[in-house]
Amino acid sequence: MMGEHQKHTEFLRHCLRYGESTEHQALEEKITQIQRDVRCVQRAVWLMAILTALVVAGLGYPAILVENFPYSAPQFIVNLVCALGLASLICLLAFAGLGMAYRKKLDQRREECRQLVTKLLASRLGKPDATPSRDRRDNRAGEGDGRTVRVANESMVLQ
Repeated sequence: MMGEHQKHTEFLRHCLRYGESTEHQALEEKITQIQRDVRCVQRAVWLMAILTALVVAGLGYPAILVENFPYSAPQFIVNLVCALGLASLICLLAFAGLGMAYRKKLDQRREECRQLVTKLLASRLGKPDATPSRDRRDNRAGEGDGRTVRVANESMVLQ
């Protein structure tokens, strides 16, 4: 299931494909590469989170249920599991930071993409009107002092 961020990115990439320049293609390739990197980092984060949870469970189980836990278990094993847990926790934080950096980079590329798509639309369709045309204003109900809307409401009430 795609999130809103991914849907917007896919829409922008789709719009970018209408441009034939190498700049459009290069930006689409950069966005694709960043998306791959983000997915890879997300998988690494999940792996480190699972590993950290297993270490916590591995140390928590004997600490709660085994009497004299630190003295009855081989010290080498306890030290190894603690080191593995600490390393996975550090990696989890590092990968989360890397994921945020990739997300920021992707947001910058999306902004570049918006600008290119805007230029592309302007070149193909022309500049949009900043003010509404006279015809559009005349067709709106209730234009002017609002008497048209009041008269229509009064006639509906009387019927």
